[in-house]
Amino acid sequence: QVQLVESGGGLVQPGDSLTLSCTATSSCPFDFYAMGWFRHAPGKEREFVAAINNRGTTSLYVDSVKGRFTICKNNTNSAGYLQMNSLKPEDTAVYYCAARYSVANEYFYTQTSYDYWGQGTQVTVSS
Repeated sequence: QVQLVESGGGLVQPGDSLTLSCTATSSCPFDFYAMGWFRHAPGKEREFVAAINNRGTTSLYVDSVKGRFTICKNNTNSAGYLQMNSLKPEDTAVYYCAARYSVANEYFYTQTSYDYWGQGTQVTVSS
């Protein structure tokens, strides 16, 4: 059983930056897990945002956030992060972190690939 808790969401102005955190509690080391971030905006389906492999060495981003968002992973602290820069109103959503057991040095971008999910944190970008 893995527990994930997101934090760091809030209300920010367009162009601002925000860092989301995802803390993990598990009996296995965190480098045994790949991680991803998804978001659910009003009126839309939940969509993929970013993913990183278990070692934290390779990553993948949806086109709309490339160059603005950075996913990273700290296996010593059992935590994942989503660094968000140049935020736009279109980024407003509930953001979820997800994890799956993996020691194959792979990342995953589909929701069905992940077994464990956090409760979500609200990000609102507005003037």
